[in-house]
Amino acid sequence: MQFLHSYAGKYWKLFSVAFAFLTLEAICDLLLPSVMAEIIDVGVAKQQLDFVLRMGGLMLLITAVGAVSASMRNILATHVSQRFAAELRSDLFRKIQSLSFENIDKFDRAALITRLTSDVTQVQNFANGLMRIFAKAPLLCIGALIMAVRLNPHLSLVLVVVVPIVGILIFINMKIGFPFFIKVQKALDRVNSVMREYLSGVRVVRAFNRFDYEVNKFDQANQEYQSRSTIAMRAMAVFSPAITLTVNLGIVTVIWLGGLRVSSGSMQVGHIIAFVNYMTQILFALMTITMVFNMFVRAKASAGRINEVFIQENGMAGNYGAMNVTAIKGRVDFENVSFSYAETSGPPVIKNLTMTCLPGETVGIIGSTGSGKSSLVSLIPRFYDVSAGVIRVNGQDVRDMDPKQLREKIAIVPQKTMLFTGTVLENIRFGKEDATMEEVERAARMADAHDFVSSFAEGYETVLGQHGVNFSGGQKQRVSIARALVRQPEILILDDCTSAVDVTTEANIKRALKLYAKDLTCLIIAQRITSVMDADTIVVLDQGQIVGTGKHDELMKSCEVYREIFQSQMGKETLKNAGEK
Repeated sequence: MQFLHSYAGKYWKLFSVAFAFLTLEAICDLLLPSVMAEIIDVGVAKQQLDFVLRMGGLMLLITAVGAVSASMRNILATHVSQRFAAELRSDLFRKIQSLSFENIDKFDRAALITRLTSDVTQVQNFANGLMRIFAKAPLLCIGALIMAVRLNPHLSLVLVVVVPIVGILIFINMKIGFPFFIKVQKALDRVNSVMREYLSGVRVVRAFNRFDYEVNKFDQANQEYQSRSTIAMRAMAVFSPAITLTVNLGIVTVIWLGGLRVSSGSMQVGHIIAFVNYMTQILFALMTITMVFNMFVRAKASAGRINEVFIQENGMAGNYGAMNVTAIKGRVDFENVSFSYAETSGPPVIKNLTMTCLPGETVGIIGSTGSGKSSLVSLIPRFYDVSAGVIRVNGQDVRDMDPKQLREKIAIVPQKTMLFTGTVLENIRFGKEDATMEEVERAARMADAHDFVSSFAEGYETVLGQHGVNFSGGQKQRVSIARALVRQPEILILDDCTSAVDVTTEANIKRALKLYAKDLTCLIIAQRITSVMDADTIVVLDQGQIVGTGKHDELMKSCEVYREIFQSQMGKETLKNAGEK
């Protein structure tokens, strides 16, 4: 995988040191059977106690060196794998943050969480195992083969049959296992997705007594994960016993042939014991290699999923020149703009739209659900790029501007209120990190939030739960508005941000905004017609197109869609009175 190359460059030195200790450990393991054979064939057979004690001391020394090497290797492996995993998670999170919405829309949110957690853990475990036992297994296997052949060439013919059979089993194991573990990780995505959706909508679930439905939905996802995991592990489980059986049959053959040679006097007992030990080491090495390939298959599947994120190229990234510094700040121009989401095959959401928003002007945007209101304003901060046409901010094409610098000029109150775990003060300062307490309170007063925040025992230090669960919908919206206002932007976008507040509170916010917005461009998206009636300009959208522009009185006369919205919300009688006036 491409992303692994950079980490290999960083950690190869520590990996090499761990590999050196691992090699020393393997050499110690390989020496022990030969020393033991000498003790049996010379010391025990000839009853030379001094030789037994001397060679026994040598075995203890070799064992001690091997134990120290193993400890050092474990320490280095743990250190490197933990650092590697932490850095990989951090880099993956930064990569996700750097992606455009178009890139992120290609992934399910739960799948991204799985990639950051489970998939990174799989790669980490493989990296850890690679330095602890995985690299040792081939060394031990090859070394044991060499020592066995050197010890007795005739008996080593058994290995000529055993090793190729085991190699074929390992290859089939890897070939079959990889597709299964891809499906396992996708099933885990589904489990995470169901759980995430339930936790996000737990209030709705309980309000409608749909707990049993959610339990069944989770059980289905959980059963699918269990089923795919079982199938994968069942497929892999066949190979480990098959390899063990093959090697054990080889050991039985060695003991039988060795016994015949000992009885004929052409071989010593110590050699048979040493050869069986080498066969056992080969069995251990081959079993480890099998486990390596099992973990490699899972790690490869996970690394591939991680790589899918890393290879995403942000179409908005680039080398941007200096931004134009103009006397006019906050002007927004839409010139023949069309837009459609990359993931949908339907008609464009915005069609050939042209309009201008001037500094100091409040522009209300209204239309039926699905008319493209939110999609339109999401193009200004360049959350998405237009499919056709041009959007200019301060006379400059937004595609020629660094998105970070562009967004510094803009503050948004989104349609779906999003607050973060922390204090009210921290949430408001999310809009401007270095905002003074005076600026925070001023923004809160304009958002009509100061009074209710001050009523809490801890005031602005009141802690919000996740997503602000301990605040009402209206309170969350007002804190969200304050967060945008404290930024003091050139362009303020309010996306249906007063839908949860009462009419009186909305009127207070509008009065404060009237004063606040006199020097900036303010775009108000609303479902309620009362929210935009007193705007300087009202833009009426229908199926992604402008069907009316003007003030309230003008649109009541000239725009049928606007009249229909007014009638549906304010009633026929109000419409009749408006017509008589």
